[in-house]
Amino acid sequence: MPVIPGSHSLLEVRQLSCERDGRRLFAGLDCDLGPGAALQIEGANGAGKTTLLRTLIGSAGDFSGEIRWNGLPYPRALPQLREALLYIGHQAGVRRGLTPVENLAWYGAGRSEALLALEQLDLYGFEDTLCQRLSAGQNRRVALARLFLPNAPRLWILDEPLAALDTAGVSRLQGQMAVHLSRGGSLLFTSHQAVALAPLQRIDLAAYVPAEAEEPFAGGAYAG
Repeated sequence: MPVIPGSHSLLEVRQLSCERDGRRLFAGLDCDLGPGAALQIEGANGAGKTTLLRTLIGSAGDFSGEIRWNGLPYPRALPQLREALLYIGHQAGVRRGLTPVENLAWYGAGRSEALLALEQLDLYGFEDTLCQRLSAGQNRRVALARLFLPNAPRLWILDEPLAALDTAGVSRLQGQMAVHLSRGGSLLFTSHQAVALAPLQRIDLAAYVPAEAEEPFAGGAYAG
């Protein structure tokens, strides 16, 4: 079982099995995530990486096993977890009728803080452009700019955060991830790319494919 170093485990996963559309994706997954450490989830397309992240944030309920946040079991732990969570999924999740600065203001950023964050992701000059006029890649970077805001939540769960970035952007984002870990934050993310972080452990979901992956899945721990 991968155990992520830290003073204690914040996120605990025991014998987790998840399914999508009646097909079991993986089974028997165990891991712990503590303060100041990172866990990278790997696997082929369709292996269940996004399903795993959605399960951990409480948006997918078709699972068996046990998940705990700060000692509390799901679903009772979810309100507390969401207070500590910064989640960025495949969809940018930006408000297209607002500008990048206005989107970041939604999360409490002042204009100067928003401008600094946007500059890190090469969005200088687009700060007052409506997001509906930006490309999909630019909107993705608006979402990622939240990671550069001060007082970001302590748990980051990110789905392919490096996918929309060039080499310089990848380097800056990895640097910000390292800063987050140095401050005692926790990071769980999916990526097909090698990431230079320490401490970092990796889980390949290919190691957790059930013997009968097509067997119908019976039940879930909760409907969330």
